[in-house]
Amino acid sequence: MDINEVHRIAKLSRLELSALEAEAMLPQLKAIFALVEQMQAVNTDQIEPLPHPILFIEDLAQPLRKDACTEVNVRELNMANAPAQAEGYFLVPRVIE
Repeated sequence: MDINEVHRIAKLSRLELSALEAEAMLPQLKAIFALVEQMQAVNTDQIEPLPHPILFIEDLAQPLRKDACTEVNVRELNMANAPAQAEGYFLVPRVIE
């Protein structure tokens, strides 16, 4: 990787980098790509994917709650303060023409 690659990545990322910033980014990007290469070198053929990586750490894992409705339908109460409404929906001024 060289300074031209840094400028190409910055352009693709839509970042404006000065020459000094690009020089500072070069060793950081090299370190990131070295880490990615190191991780890709690990053989994971016999490892089953986790649904979420944090589930592996039991101390941090958070149990998922059941997906159930816990509130009642109070549409009329919510619509009472609407300045304009029709058929149970808020009416707002047109913003895009």
